[in-house]
Amino acid sequence: MDQYCILGRIGEGAHGIVFKAKHVEVSRDAGRPRDGWQCLRSAPQTGEIVALKKVALRRLEDGIPNQALREIKALQEIEDNQHVVQLKAVFPHGAGFVLAFEFMLSDLAEVVRHAQRPLVPAQVKSYLQMLLKGVAFCHANNIVHRDLKPANLLISASGQLKIADFGLARVFSPDGSRLYTHQVATRAVGCILGELLNGSPLFPGENDIEQLCCVLRILGTPSPQVWPEIMELPDYNKISFKEQAPVPLEEVLPDASPQALDLLGQFLLYPPRQRIAASQALLHQYFFTAPLPAHPSELPIPQRPGGPAPKAHPGPPHVHDFHVDRPLEESLLNPELIQPFIPEG
Repeated sequence: MDQYCILGRIGEGAHGIVFKAKHVEVSRDAGRPRDGWQCLRSAPQTGEIVALKKVALRRLEDGIPNQALREIKALQEIEDNQHVVQLKAVFPHGAGFVLAFEFMLSDLAEVVRHAQRPLVPAQVKSYLQMLLKGVAFCHANNIVHRDLKPANLLISASGQLKIADFGLARVFSPDGSRLYTHQVATRAVGCILGELLNGSPLFPGENDIEQLCCVLRILGTPSPQVWPEIMELPDYNKISFKEQAPVPLEEVLPDASPQALDLLGQFLLYPPRQRIAASQALLHQYFFTAPLPAHPSELPIPQRPGGPAPKAHPGPPHVHDFHVDRPLEESLLNPELIQPFIPEG
């Protein structure tokens, strides 16, 4: 910890407190980890701002919590991706240890919560596209996150979205031979898309039963005919719900485009094997119809509560769609870049 100057507190998670800190010195044995250190390929540089997650061990004989070990292992496996937060170093501290992450300004939950108006379609597409790229990369590396939610999707000062908090992540077996607990649930990507389109959660339950009721109210009551594997679930038949027909998504989200509703419908399916994969979703027509996904520099500038307002990004706002019949200079973020190459007259 002597290599860091604490600048403030960011928040607190299930297994530790997160601080904003500045790396203030480089070890004399540069390039070689210090005692107990594990510096990764993206080790912090002098002057770099990082996020430090301090994990305390309640009892030394209990060892490192499984969730912390999973987070370290998962991020070691997939640290080289622009849409996954970087773990820069791990080192002991007192009766615990510290994880040093790249610093991110805020998260998607804060962006949605503090947006002065609903996100426009181009912004929703951009956030979803970055999320899908991160999820597709995790799945390609046999990592399942299991805790996707807007609060775990961090946003940088430049607008980039990155998946974070891999404490519930697991390595999965593509052949389905590995068993997992049924007591860990996560919001699917489709739920996050629905929240972005709606400006608030589609299924706002306060507990497990209320959550199920919210889902059934929109997607309808599942049956073995629609979802044959439902009868194999551990808690099937422990509770019954009245029969409800699904509500058309266009009635739930009347302002969403047909392409957005089509993609959302392919996410929000009961049988997991029938849901569209992240890699396939990136090729959906939703991303290739106007308006196109916004550039990260055109996304809302995030800000953590109580923090200073960041400076606005340079460049014009995303105020129009891109059309082939429009002059080229009007379709670029900075028309001055090509001005010298446009013939006069």
